[in-house]
Amino acid sequence: MNTPYLIDIDIFRQYEDISLHLKPQRLQVFIKKAQELDLKPFLGHSLYYDLLSYFNADNSLDTAAPPAYHDLYNGCQYTDAAGSTISYDGLTPALVYLTFARFIEADAIHYTAAGPVVKHQDNATALAPAEIMKLVQQQRSVANAHLRNAEKFLQYHHQLFPRWHYNSKNASSRQPGPRIRAVDRTDYNRSGTSLSDDYSVSLYPDFY
Repeated sequence: MNTPYLIDIDIFRQYEDISLHLKPQRLQVFIKKAQELDLKPFLGHSLYYDLLSYFNADNSLDTAAPPAYHDLYNGCQYTDAAGSTISYDGLTPALVYLTFARFIEADAIHYTAAGPVVKHQDNATALAPAEIMKLVQQQRSVANAHLRNAEKFLQYHHQLFPRWHYNSKNASSRQPGPRIRAVDRTDYNRSGTSLSDDYSVSLYPDFY
């Protein structure tokens, strides 16, 4: 079974301007990475795969999915314990900016027979690595804000999501900037780049 894509290039363009010449298949590479390496650890394997099971072949959420899943994915308004009306935007914007961060990071590099090189184009000046890193961190900061809202939504409606289990370590790992930290072997906080059996390095603020 192929993993459905929770967003597509048309949804992406509702949030960010990208080249009209960008092929949807290229963007899908980064959407899948953002889903598998960022969103899945955030939701946890159980909730993530159960949510995916309700997506149709055209990557739309089935009408038969639990109403709570529609609210989680599409967003909704709800009233919190203080009586305030909260507008929750769903998982889409978080996934868009997680994807955008990975796209910016990877698109700056071109792999040649001689090894990886920074891309250069006519009539354009390539950004310095530090500037690229800053852009990546900016997109992840936006994604963090949306994920914090998703986290609040899940916590407040935890009785509707028995497959979701809050883990404070996940929240503490969502800080912008490079970091080196010990491996957390739980599925909820799996690291992406393993250096050995004991340590791993996360060069970008991923959601591991």
